Amino acid sequence: MKKLCPANYAKVRAACQGNARQELSVAFYKHLVQEPECQEESEERKVHLLGFDLDEILIQRAQQNNPLPGSISFITLDVTKDTDRLQHYLDQHGCSHFHLCLCLAVTMWVHLNHGDASLLQLLSRLASVSQHLLLEAQPWKCYRSAARRLRKLGRSDFDHFKTLKIRGDVAEQAREHLEGHCGMELIRSFGSTTWDRKLLLFKRR
Repeated sequence: MKKLCPANYAKVRAACQGNARQELSVAFYKHLVQEPECQEESEERKVHLLGFDLDEILIQRAQQNNPLPGSISFITLDVTKDTDRLQHYLDQHGCSHFHLCLCLAVTMWVHLNHGDASLLQLLSRLASVSQHLLLEAQPWKCYRSAARRLRKLGRSDFDHFKTLKIRGDVAEQAREHLEGHCGMELIRSFGSTTWDRKLLLFKRR
């Protein structure tokens, strides 16, 4: 039976949205995988990780420096528009869902650049392909800081900043959407990171 980590469960599939940095992806992979006692056990414990991001340069750099190309893949992808490639990856590995998806420090940028609807669509799409989803959502103060930095550079505000209706506790509103509309439930809060971002783990009901 294919289940979530720890790594002695069979054939974990993990996807990392906005986590295409090669070093972080490799570190996460190694955290999941334990040294097998034999080759047969190694195949049973096989872990595959897919990192995807909109930034083509970041993806190219990750691909070039990838020390584990047989287990870790990187692709350029906008998950709000194209899930076919995710489904193709899952089909290749005989899975209907990723066992774990990580969405790390991505929500604010989707929200600011594309608005409320795209943020909710991002959450819905990730939920639709995940058995478990680990979400790190930036707090509202990060939105204000990003807008201030943009103004200091003499540039206009983010297109959607002043019209966003999802404000305040963004992580809580993300939880409400995932539980109310995406068939997921919050099973653990890991508190906040040093950047005051909540880490929330959801599971498909």
